[in-house]
Amino acid sequence: MSILNTPVSIYGRKIKNRIVFHPMEGCDGTRNGGIDELTRRRYLRFARSGAGIIWFEATAVCAEGRANPRQLYLNEETKSGYAELLREMREIAVNECGFAPAIIVQLTHSGRFSKPDGTPEPIVAYRNSHWEKGKENQPYTVASDEYCNDISNKYAVAAKLAKEVGFDGIDVKCCHGYLFNEFLSAFEREGRYGGSLENRAKLYLDCIDSVKNAVGNEVFVTTRLNACDCFPYPYGYGVNAENEIDLTETKIIINELKKRGVELINLTLGNPYLIPHFNRPCINAPEDGKIGMERIYKVTNELKTAFPDIRFIMSGLSFEGENALEYAAHAIENGVTDFAGFGRMTFAYPDFYRDYLKNGKLDKNKVCLKCSKCTELMRNASVAGCPVRDAETYMPYYRRDVLKK
Repeated sequence: MSILNTPVSIYGRKIKNRIVFHPMEGCDGTRNGGIDELTRRRYLRFARSGAGIIWFEATAVCAEGRANPRQLYLNEETKSGYAELLREMREIAVNECGFAPAIIVQLTHSGRFSKPDGTPEPIVAYRNSHWEKGKENQPYTVASDEYCNDISNKYAVAAKLAKEVGFDGIDVKCCHGYLFNEFLSAFEREGRYGGSLENRAKLYLDCIDSVKNAVGNEVFVTTRLNACDCFPYPYGYGVNAENEIDLTETKIIINELKKRGVELINLTLGNPYLIPHFNRPCINAPEDGKIGMERIYKVTNELKTAFPDIRFIMSGLSFEGENALEYAAHAIENGVTDFAGFGRMTFAYPDFYRDYLKNGKLDKNKVCLKCSKCTELMRNASVAGCPVRDAETYMPYYRRDVLKK
């Protein structure tokens, strides 16, 4: 288990250990995208965790790309709150854990899932009958080439602000069906952003370049990437005509990222809106969670084998509950991944790693139950957190917004 506490170097800096807190949206920012009280509470709890990397949640680069009215949005009006929060996080981490974690912000355009005013105003890469089944009459806007041409400028502006407020790294998000990820499956779209893989990946890679040019070498650039969508062809990428996982295009994209100096990739797969059990194996799913974990393990292993000099972060580990760190250590020891990423566990049990270091095990009465109540809160336009393990704070929201009591 000591492998989890060994340092690893990325982008010329040493990361203290192999534990990563995934970007988990709290949907609890202010209406203008700033840091609110629940946001601050959550990240100060994360700062006490002892994790080597804290991956700040999806943060919009433009107003129309916000996934909900309380999604974080870094802009001139809100930047001071981010700077203050990062200062507090580092101070707490140094005082209580002896070091400051690397803090990465995930910049995003929510695309198909944009609801900036609480009602759907989705900006989509193309009309997709697989996504839109039962929702065909929503007011979809297909992003024009002209609109896409300007998105890299929006990312550059947000990246400069991220650098200014003190983030260590910037994630150009390309996963879970959000805009850049959806473009990767725009096989039948016409114009400069559809058809060939070069065109489908163009917007994503252009924004990687734009962010790198905006921040220079002072802030590193990384990405959370869908290794495969696991949707039937042609509605998703990373699958073949027989609807089997096929990472051929994924490897081409990763090679392009490598050329651009990307050293760290946070891997995920599937889509939490339609097939949530693919990226967060859970109870009451259409397949045994062990099957989902095996899928994540195999996909991560294939990409790590193909790119041994890229540092990868593995997802889905919260499913393993009190055995999660043993599972993670095994995967790292076997060269499958370099870092262990945790999402839902951070909501339920943010001090799990400190407990492990102190006691040699996790408390089974604190671990994530895989009940998906945190997601139920989000889907019901509420704040996201754990109403079971953090009941005093989040159960009132669950009763009001989910149970309607």
